[in-house]
Amino acid sequence: MIEKKRNQRDLPQINERIRFPQIRVIDGNGAQIGIISPKEALTLAEEQGLDLVLVSDTAEPPVCRIMDYGKFKFEQEKKAREARKKQHTADVKEVKMRYKIDEHDYQVRVNQAQRFLKSGDKVKATITFRGREIQHANLAEELLSRMANDLQELGEVQQAPKREGRNMMMLIAPKK
Repeated sequence: MIEKKRNQRDLPQINERIRFPQIRVIDGNGAQIGIISPKEALTLAEEQGLDLVLVSDTAEPPVCRIMDYGKFKFEQEKKAREARKKQHTADVKEVKMRYKIDEHDYQVRVNQAQRFLKSGDKVKATITFRGREIQHANLAEELLSRMANDLQELGEVQQAPKREGRNMMMLIAPKK
């Protein structure tokens, strides 16, 4: 019973499902026919071999359009597919290093981070500690702040350097 009600709610209001005393009707060409009862509008739609589709139920009176519902549904799905294709999800790319990193290696990591930020991804800079290196967390923090400074024209620090176990990490998001 509950499943049946849910299915009816999800279905669009077309043809016999439209339950309003009066509706404003627009024909297939976009011309207004006027305010008539749903039964009259349904007979008009059936004469043309089309469907009566509720476009706006919040308007006073509700607006219905005479159109081919299958084609309308296909066009809506096509628009949704195009929108999904164009949207870019920001991934989190990671740049790993040690606090004792050499200058050239550091520049390679900065260039990687720049490339990631330019492509619209977030960058997670991680410094790993081994053994007693964890005592030098201040040097790692200096290195991460230097990296944030080098990347400030492309991105902004979203999460300041913080320690998590044997790692120290910082998150940089691309500027809008």
